[in-house]
Amino acid sequence: MKNLLLLLSTYLIIQGIQAQTGTTAKLVWSDEFSENGLPDPKKWDYDVGDHGWGNNELQYYSKADLKNARVENGILTIEAKTDPEHPKGYSSARLVTRGKAMWQYGYFEIKAKLPEGVGTWPAIWMLAEENRHGGWPKNGEIDIMEHVGFDPGKVHGTVHTEAFNHSIGTQKGGFTMVENFQSEFHIYAIDWTENKIDFFIDGEKYFSFANTGGDYKEWPFNQPFHMILNIAVGGNWGGQKGVEEKIWPQKMEVDYVRVYDRKPVY
Repeated sequence: MKNLLLLLSTYLIIQGIQAQTGTTAKLVWSDEFSENGLPDPKKWDYDVGDHGWGNNELQYYSKADLKNARVENGILTIEAKTDPEHPKGYSSARLVTRGKAMWQYGYFEIKAKLPEGVGTWPAIWMLAEENRHGGWPKNGEIDIMEHVGFDPGKVHGTVHTEAFNHSIGTQKGGFTMVENFQSEFHIYAIDWTENKIDFFIDGEKYFSFANTGGDYKEWPFNQPFHMILNIAVGGNWGGQKGVEEKIWPQKMEVDYVRVYDRKPVY
């Protein structure tokens, strides 16, 4: 009993300190996908087209089409599929919060189940809301989660800037293995502050990118960014070993997207 009272007392003291110092995390934006149908238009817009998206991708990204993006029973499904209506033979969806929600710093967590198969390339990522410094990658890119189907279970977290990016072989990133990525939901997250960006899967940190103190060429992450959810088909990375023809359709399922003003203490 004394131990229980001590634990309760300690908990109340910690809660009081957090309340006084403002260290408790505040949920500032979320989508729990509670309404069936198309994704909430107050929260999500779409990138549309099949011009390759800078990576020679094959899919046509559709706009507000239930066959490629829908909410059912509390889950957002983004579905990539063969689609003879489009010249390259595939359609998918790329949801963005651009123009609707953007953030500078915070803790971002997305609970998702990933597609599988050679040629799939799902991503949960962020781009700058404004073009302050010029074309990609000068404004920065934060890849919270990327997975290419030819390398199953290897989940990547990466940043791209003018100084650090894959086109010149200097990108900064990490990876970890998630064996049941396609059958179980996992929480993909970043903790983004003015000093660094930490990358997590299911609460375990596997990579950290520190603010080098340089100019925007090294740290453009001092401006608002919006979020993107998509599945690409093929492309320079996703299609390195081809695209299997018999695996489609493939889905990325998202249970929730939550944005806090700081990393929660669980």
